[in-house]
Amino acid sequence: MNEEKPQPAKNIILVGFMGSGKSTIGRELGNLLSYPLIDTDSQIEELEKISIADIFSLKGEPHFRSCETQVVENLIEQGLTHHIIATGGGLPVREENRPLLQKLGYVVWLDANSDTILERTSRTNTRPLLQTENPRETIERMLEKRNSIYQDVAHLRLQTSGLSIAETAHGILESARYFFGHS
Repeated sequence: MNEEKPQPAKNIILVGFMGSGKSTIGRELGNLLSYPLIDTDSQIEELEKISIADIFSLKGEPHFRSCETQVVENLIEQGLTHHIIATGGGLPVREENRPLLQKLGYVVWLDANSDTILERTSRTNTRPLLQTENPRETIERMLEKRNSIYQDVAHLRLQTSGLSIAETAHGILESARYFFGHS
């Protein structure tokens, strides 16, 4: 007897490396669909009452990763639907988060190459994991580790390097309509 998998909630979840466009594309999707945007990093800052950079420096990365899991579990418990959720780049790294993300909705991996990521992330110094002597090397090393994880959790992989914000958002929208119509 085949057991049907539970239907994911009707949310669009954006995953991908820092600088891949999750927040920007999330805002665009939110505008197109009139869905609220939830940013998991902002949720964590509200929960902890300090910045992500301060969480990393004062409490460490393991504490931050636990906060990510807590935020996703909270969103599921709320029965959240019709939202865009932009996740932190490392949220899917924790194995227990992957099925939670898939339960929360349609997971889209915004994939960008290292040149694009370096260009986008160099505009700010708020990325604790890139405060290294060689950010390009750090990005490439982390991408090598994380890409298979993003691939594992995502329903859709979308290469964002070279696409406009509108092209990316419309591609996600069409794919999500198909997914929710056929799942």
